[in-house]
Amino acid sequence: MIKRIAAFIAGHPKLIILIAVALLVPSLFGYLATFINYDILSYLPEKLNSVQGERILDETFHNAASSFIVIENTSQKDCAALKAKIEQVEGVNSVIWVDSLADTSIPPEILPEALTSVFYSKDGSSTMMMVQYKQSGASDVTMKAINTIKGLLTKNCFVSGLSAINVETKELADREAPIYIAVAIGVALLIMMFTMQSYVQPFILLAALMLAVAYNMGSNIIFGSISYITQCIGAILQLGVTMDYSVFLMDRYDEELGYTPDDRKGAMTRAIVGTFTSLAGSSLTTVFGFLALCFMSFTLGLDIGLVMVKGVLFGVLTVVTVLPAFVLVFDKAIHRFSHKSLIPNFSGVNAFLVKHHRAFSIAFLMLIIPAVITSEQAKVYYDMSKAMPEDMPSVIALNKLKDEFDMSSTHFVIVDADLPAEKLTAMSDELSKTDGISGCLSLNSFIGASIPASMIPDAIKQISEADGKQLIMLNSVYAASTDEATQQIKQIRTIVNRYDSDAYITGEAVLTDDLIEVTARDFKVTSIISIAAVAVLIAIFLKSGSLPFLLVASIELAIMLNKGIAFLLGTEMAFISPTVIGCVQLGATVDYAILLSTRFREELHRGLDKKAALKKAADESDRSIFQSALVFFGATFAVYVACDIEIIKGICALLARGAIISAIIIIFFQAPVLLACESFINKTSYRWRKESPLPKGDQSDETE
Repeated sequence: MIKRIAAFIAGHPKLIILIAVALLVPSLFGYLATFINYDILSYLPEKLNSVQGERILDETFHNAASSFIVIENTSQKDCAALKAKIEQVEGVNSVIWVDSLADTSIPPEILPEALTSVFYSKDGSSTMMMVQYKQSGASDVTMKAINTIKGLLTKNCFVSGLSAINVETKELADREAPIYIAVAIGVALLIMMFTMQSYVQPFILLAALMLAVAYNMGSNIIFGSISYITQCIGAILQLGVTMDYSVFLMDRYDEELGYTPDDRKGAMTRAIVGTFTSLAGSSLTTVFGFLALCFMSFTLGLDIGLVMVKGVLFGVLTVVTVLPAFVLVFDKAIHRFSHKSLIPNFSGVNAFLVKHHRAFSIAFLMLIIPAVITSEQAKVYYDMSKAMPEDMPSVIALNKLKDEFDMSSTHFVIVDADLPAEKLTAMSDELSKTDGISGCLSLNSFIGASIPASMIPDAIKQISEADGKQLIMLNSVYAASTDEATQQIKQIRTIVNRYDSDAYITGEAVLTDDLIEVTARDFKVTSIISIAAVAVLIAIFLKSGSLPFLLVASIELAIMLNKGIAFLLGTEMAFISPTVIGCVQLGATVDYAILLSTRFREELHRGLDKKAALKKAADESDRSIFQSALVFFGATFAVYVACDIEIIKGICALLARGAIISAIIIIFFQAPVLLACESFINKTSYRWRKESPLPKGDQSDETE
């Protein structure tokens, strides 16, 4: 079956290319129709109290999405006029300011402290408005509303909040994402032009892979939406992890062409059949690495995992269908512009490694201890404002909220409105006295328990009470994801639950606190699943009980060294980075280890003694490993240099460094370890060596 399909592809290359190009049309429509979600916290599990509270904020109080506008050195009259304009913006539900609760003709200094502590800065020179939107912060309507509001503001006005940060994240990502792709492709092309044996080959290879990327990004429409992180790194990741497959096919075609120089179609048919078999196994390790992300309860992992699994499958299919067609059509140009590869010869290095394999094996074991210690000390951040440039307007505004209003984060408490007024007042008083709370805005905080409900102004009711629920807003001096914020949230929960055990507590800091707890569990689960899945696949493909441990140990050491270097450099990683790196680096670079091991077995089957077999295997494998790692490094490092979004920049830095570290570990340490453990591998593997008696030269080392 595969042979017939391969023969058809080799016999009709122009038809295959025509179909491949035509498929770009639906891919483009799918790409444009896919919604990009910029709200990372929306991926938290629905069962969390904070997430359920966020839904009530949205559906009941229309407050799930909000912005804070800081206005400096502006009269009360002008502030009121600005508020009126903002209220008319499509998508805005309400604007809360002092005039929502009190007469602006009253001097600020004699207003109740409950109002001044929330709406005026410490020195009284600035005031703050809170804008509530009709839809979620990630919706197009809300994003358009924020952009319209920004157009109404003067230079002494600043808009912040998670929704505003999301808008500017979108603008930055939309502006820079095409640059990432262009830079990554340019650097990858440059590297391949010197590491491959033809100046034309890299263009052919990348043309095919970019088609696979287009199909993958276009087909994301089946999910309805994807995260902006997936959108930004998906193409780069796909190129990096599927680059090997293209190289495998081209190398196999050149090998088959050497046997039958006059039969290019036959050579390509055999190359497709041979490559498909090896790719089916090789790609599965990458697929299972990404599938491990899908087991995260924080569903951003599912988002990245499914898109990348699809990307790997598209990559494999494109390599065995479209790439062969391109190669056959441009075969003459490929060979006309051939040249000598500039990849260094590792023969001398491998001879040294074979001679001193015991010393390098010991060094491998010794590296594990510092790698474990330093990787465990690596720091991560959960504050999304840290993922953006410091000079971004919304980040500047956020800093003004911190400095001028003692407002680093805002918590929302939703309680039963039927609670007696005296209890609501007592609860508000307790919450106001909680360490780090700089302001409390609630129905009872400024009207008191003695005022009858019939006398409460409608404006106040609309803000604070709806559908049997009452809303309390707490401003905190503690930023989200800090230890102080975590302790404060615990105190707030304790106080609120004494008065209403069914209450909801939410807000960015509360959601972030839950995010820390959820992802701590997720990271352990995905790590175990990815390691176990890849190990099982290696055991099946290589028919060995020991090789899975040796190969996975090599890549896990590389992963720990990668994280450990981040710690030594004093670099903070975005919270999702360790898990993405753990799964991607394992799934993508374990191919290096498999390539070396399978070639080692192949040389043993040819009758070579184990030292000669390892030397030969390393000489033949190192070129492919070095080239693949260098291209992966070049593409991801280029994005790191060009990127201004810290979370994308950080992931690409880790991927670039991880590719090089994995290659170094495989070339310099796994080869000696395989040689040192060869006898044990032979005893724990099916048909590891040739079935005929071992050559005499191999018997002397049997006890190593």
